[in-house]
Amino acid sequence: MIIATFNANSVRARMPVILAWLAANAPDALCIQETKVRDEEFPADAFRDAGYHAVYKGEKSYNGVAILSKEPAERVLYGFDGAGADEGTRLVAAWISGVPVVNTYVPQGTDPQSPKFNYKLNWFARLGDFFSAHFSRHEPLIWLGDFNVAPERRDVYDPDGMYGHVGFHPDEHRALKALGAWGFVDVYRKFHRDGGHFSFWDYRLRDAVRRGQGWRVDHIWATPPAADRARDAWIDVAPRLGERPSDHTFVCAKFDRQPIGV
Repeated sequence: MIIATFNANSVRARMPVILAWLAANAPDALCIQETKVRDEEFPADAFRDAGYHAVYKGEKSYNGVAILSKEPAERVLYGFDGAGADEGTRLVAAWISGVPVVNTYVPQGTDPQSPKFNYKLNWFARLGDFFSAHFSRHEPLIWLGDFNVAPERRDVYDPDGMYGHVGFHPDEHRALKALGAWGFVDVYRKFHRDGGHFSFWDYRLRDAVRRGQGWRVDHIWATPPAADRARDAWIDVAPRLGERPSDHTFVCAKFDRQPIGV
C-alpha cells in the first residue's frame, strides 16, 4: 500500500500536477489539503476517470480536504463532530481497505501573538480527543497531512533564525509531541535520520528549492501496528520544480499489505 499527502494550494489549479503524479506513481490513496473549492465544484469526475474514488469537503478560497483512493471508502468522518459542522474542511477520516486514514490541514496560526495561534494549539488538543474517541493506538491508524509544524531543528533550513516563529515554536512542538505520545510514529523519520529533507518552500524565497530553503511540515504518522509494516518513505521534490507547482510537494510512504488489513 502506497499512501501520500499533498497540500495542493488549490486543487483545480493543480489538476495537471496531481493527475500526472497519480498516473506516474499509482498510490493506493492520496490525501489532499487546501483544495480551496466548494463541494459542488470539486473535480471528482476527473479523479474518477483517473481511477480514484474521492471523499471531500471544502469551501470557497480556503481550507478543504480530500482523500482519493483506488478502493471506495468504507466509512467517512468529516470534522471533529463526524458530520462536518465542526472543522469539516480541515479534517476528514476514511476507512480505506479496512485501515483508518485521517487527513488533516492543521491551522497555520499566523503569529505567536495572534489569537489564531492559541486556536491552533487548541486544535491539536481537540485532535487528540478525536483520536481517543474514535481509534486505538493498539490498532492500525495512519494520520497524515499538512501539520503546519516542523518538529525538529533538522526539519527547517535555518533553525536558529526560525525558532519561536509560527511553524517552529516551542508551544507547537509540545502540542505535536503530546499527540506523538498518544501513540504515533513519524514514518518518514523511520527511514531518514538526517536533516535537509523538506516538503514546503515559500514562494516568496527566490529559487528556494535548489537553495535548500525549506520546511518539513507535511507528515505521515502511524500507530505502531501500522508503522511496523512501513517499508519506505520519501519526499518527491520533482513536482515542486515543475510548471505551476504548489508551494508544497508530495510526501509518500509504503506499507506492507498484511497484516494491517490492506
